[in-house]
Amino acid sequence: MHPIERLRYVARAEGAGVSALVEAAARALVGLDDDHAALVTGCRQLVDRHPEVGPMWWLTSRVLCADDPAREAWEVTQALEADPTSEVLSRELPEEAVTVVLGWPEVAAGALHRRGDLRVRVIDALGEASQLVDSLARVGVDAVEVPESGVGAAVADTDLVLLDALAVGPGGALVPAGGRAAAAVARHAGRAVWLTAGQGRVLPGRLWDALVGRIEVRGEGWDADEEIVPLDLVDVVVGPWGRGAPAELMAHTDCPIAAELFKGVFAPGTHRRAVGRGRRGWR
Repeated sequence: MHPIERLRYVARAEGAGVSALVEAAARALVGLDDDHAALVTGCRQLVDRHPEVGPMWWLTSRVLCADDPAREAWEVTQALEADPTSEVLSRELPEEAVTVVLGWPEVAAGALHRRGDLRVRVIDALGEASQLVDSLARVGVDAVEVPESGVGAAVADTDLVLLDALAVGPGGALVPAGGRAAAAVARHAGRAVWLTAGQGRVLPGRLWDALVGRIEVRGEGWDADEEIVPLDLVDVVVGPWGRGAPAELMAHTDCPIAAELFKGVFAPGTHRRAVGRGRRGWR
């Protein structure tokens, strides 16, 4: 398949986990490294089609700013494959904690599968709860499915809420729909809110602002698959670097800012629904 066709296929892709989607995009971009104009167009198409995916902005910005785009794309792929965030989270979660998650959180799922002492309540966000509950049960984790209407009751009777970020920027994190309500109830009830910020999710302010602007053109916020949680509702952030406070988060961004991503792109009405967030991306 020609690199341009492969890139179009990736840009249109739906249902893939975040890591799998970005890795496929990186491999497609490798074939364009000797044609800068095509590389710019391809990168714009990727973030236009998947504006909610923080690592897609991370990938395209790094590739466009690199002296050797192909090498940079492969380094991004390797970094995603080696992302230690799930392992870090597995070590940091409190023992025997009752934990609430939404849907199938790609990064957090890996940690939950490693911790047989946890009790997990899975909110049925985007219809993905039953698959995660079944998967956890197969490895001996006590997990139950909770309907979306039960978010408040589940959070009020838990130890912590665990949210997976699709992207994080100054002051906020993009998470699956329902995450803001869960975080607000947790704060009111005195429960902890933890946020995972996996590899490539922490974006500098200008890219974060562009991401937020793109997802806002999709329509009414109550019909979206994702929403922004203010970082002042978050107590703990876990990423490849370890565990820390939300105030320390922006020190961990390694994403340059590619000016090419801000020119003449993102026409309203062109956006797709959010990518699948986990089961095909977790290993």
